Amino acid sequence: MGVVILLVMAVGVGLMLTRRLPTAFALVLLAVVIAFLAGAPLTGENSVLDTVLQEGAPALAATMIAIILGSWLGKLLDETGIAGTLVRKIVEFGGDRPTVVALGVLAVSALVGTVTGSAPAAMLAGIIGIPAMIAVGVPKVTAAGTVLMGIAVGIPFELPVWQFFSTALDLPIPTVRGFMVKLFPFALVAALAFVLVETRRRGTEHAWSLKSLNSPAAKPRSRRAELGDAPWYALLAPAVPLVLALGFELAIIPSLLAGVLYALATTTRPGEMNKRLLRTLYGGFEVAAPPIALFVAIGILLAAVKLPGAVDALEPLVKAVSPQNAVLFVLVFTLLVPLCLYRGPLNVFGLGAGIAGVLIATGIYPAAVVLGMATSYNQVFGVADPTSTQTVWSAQYAGVTPQHVMVRTLPYVWAVALGGLCVTAATYL
Repeated sequence: MGVVILLVMAVGVGLMLTRRLPTAFALVLLAVVIAFLAGAPLTGENSVLDTVLQEGAPALAATMIAIILGSWLGKLLDETGIAGTLVRKIVEFGGDRPTVVALGVLAVSALVGTVTGSAPAAMLAGIIGIPAMIAVGVPKVTAAGTVLMGIAVGIPFELPVWQFFSTALDLPIPTVRGFMVKLFPFALVAALAFVLVETRRRGTEHAWSLKSLNSPAAKPRSRRAELGDAPWYALLAPAVPLVLALGFELAIIPSLLAGVLYALATTTRPGEMNKRLLRTLYGGFEVAAPPIALFVAIGILLAAVKLPGAVDALEPLVKAVSPQNAVLFVLVFTLLVPLCLYRGPLNVFGLGAGIAGVLIATGIYPAAVVLGMATSYNQVFGVADPTSTQTVWSAQYAGVTPQHVMVRTLPYVWAVALGGLCVTAATYL
């Protein structure tokens, strides 16, 4: 039966890769089929309806709330001009020096990446940053990659991601936070190397970028320019949640709420606060809807693969192919890095969540080891996957293909994954 479940998982990957079904729908269908194959009854204890669907759907509720708050803060950074001001100040400071401008945009991308991930973070940093980089001579693909590599620097400190791994892997926040701190230097060094190496490439069409600064796509910049720059003290808003969660070890949801309130209080007149709060909250819900649907599906899939019948069926198969030696562990899972691309089986925001659940439920690896694997792969997916929304948006806005961005960034984020896996093996195996 374990072989049949693995074949069903392979079919699920095929459905996602070919876009026959959206990822969230495919994961729910996959979970129900796995549950029936594992011998789960329709209702009652360890059942399809009560355990997999009813208990699985809200299992990642804390993560969903964190996603909403992060999206809310992201909308505030956009509407109040905080993000745009940060990028413009960096561009003004860099002048006509391509590397300096790119490093500045990288820093802003990392900062907004700690608040919200995916396409919203790319847009906050890239709407102004990408045309500005190209205008001073940064190649188009490098400009897109710089924004993505910057977001990847921020991912280890993205609080909703902490909450996701804590809930999904049943680990305390301090454990997740501790590993993320160890992963951060690898992401930072890789991002700096990308900018310093790739900005040396030439062949840029300066006229494209200068024209794009006045294009319809750049309208948010003009709107914020008319409103004026945000006050200097408001620019600290993206760092407020991180300082509270990392420095003072405050819980994630209160930390994000504090960031929302700080951004509002430092940019908005008292009489306008209510309207702005509601407007940006509703806008945050629109941004958060796709990831929330995905986390509902992931919770359902995790519930299915943790059923006793599924664990008993998969344990001998998964155990036979899972290396226990530390060196072999690093070698095998480093070679498997491409399997997290194109919504592959090791993408933690897809079928990879189910595989992570299997590894933990069967006792093959401690949850901390699975955390190291998943977060290392997430660094690759967040930058180089041509199907991820932030990669698609950044590439298209820069005027290149997502595949071109993948080819250029993959060596750097692959090295980040290698570093994360080495830390995992050295610490937990």
